[in-house]
Formats: sequence, C-alpha cells, structure tokens
Amino acid sequence: DGHGVLETSRYVNNHLFQHLKRFTLEQHSMSVEVIRKAYQATEEGFLSQVTKQWPLKPQIAAVGSCCPVGVICGGTLYIANLGDSRAVLGRVMKATGEVLSIQLSAEHNVAIESVRQELHSLHPEDPQIVNLKHNVWRVEGLIQISRSIGDVNLKKAESNREPLYAKFRLREPFKKPILSADPAISVHQLQPHDQFVILASDGLWD
Repeated sequence: DGHGVLETSRYVNNHLFQHLKRFTLEQHSMSVEVIRKAYQATEEGFLSQVTKQWPLKPQIAAVGSCCPVGVICGGTLYIANLGDSRAVLGRVMKATGEVLSIQLSAEHNVAIESVRQELHSLHPEDPQIVNLKHNVWRVEGLIQISRSIGDVNLKKAESNREPLYAKFRLREPFKKPILSADPAISVHQLQPHDQFVILASDGLWD
C-alpha cells in the first residue's frame, strides 16, 4: 500500500519475498527473526536506492509504503505489519456455521491513541510529534502512519532538505528517525476451522 508514488511499494513487492526466502534458507526455518531480518533488508535496500537517486530524483525521499506479510509454515501463521494495512482471519464457528472475523495485525496509524502515546514516549523532546491537521492526526503534520518502508525524509536527517519540496520537509532538524521500519509480528497456531486470511490496505477496511 504505497503512498506518494509507487516506487516503494514496487520495490517491496520485488524484494521482500526474496529476502524472506534467503533468510529462511540461512536459518533452516521460518521464525519471527527471519521476518524481521527480511523487513530490515528491504528497508536498507530501499534507503540505498534513495541515496543513489537523490541527485536527480530527490522527491523519492518522500514516498513510502505500508507492508503486511502473512506466512504459513507447519501449521503456524506469522503475521507482520508496518502501517495501517490489516490482516483478518476468517474462522467458521462449528456450532452455527457463521464466519467469525479476527483481526491479527497491529496497526500503526496515529488516529489510534496508543500509537500517538508511543510516539510521544519515543520523542519526548518534541511535543508536536503528532498534531491535528484538518481534523486528521498526523506525524509532524505530514503522514498518518508511524511505521513504514521508505519515507526517508522522516528517517534520515540528511534527506530533510532542499531540493526536496518544502511540503515534505520539517522546519526543524531531527536527530533520530521519526518513523520506524520495525514490524509488529504476531504468531498464531492455525485451527481446523480457520478458513482464510485477508491482508489488505486501509482502502478496503475503511
């Protein structure tokens, strides 16, 4: 689920799965650590692309992507997420035949109070880290999510400068990343009546 333009989401689509396969082979198993390493490698790869393209295409520093991942291995379902995409499990209730929807992912949208509190605790030096803009909560008035792949202008201080458009820059310099690329990961043992998992962007759920 890219925001800005499509460079980040395309990069994630082309590289994250390859990193998952590589780290799984190296570790000889699937694990939370494997998934976290795959996200980290994808983030680092995209940051490298931004550095290379900055002289000719500086606006790439202001694009990013949410990123949900689902992996099933040996009856275990791993769900990872950055941003406000969502993973929902469909479980058939044996007694009634109805399908129960169970949200498995954690969302990182500052419309959620706990996400705002997390940012305030991580950045106590910046009381305006989250603020209301046009009745919408945003990080530094720019973006609604607190975790993503990309969005380098809010992670690397050296990208928060001209020739990046002023609307994507912060007025004050920052010393540590404002957004994170560390995914929330949960592990679930699949049950016989679990029928499907839907991973989709906020455009579906909202």
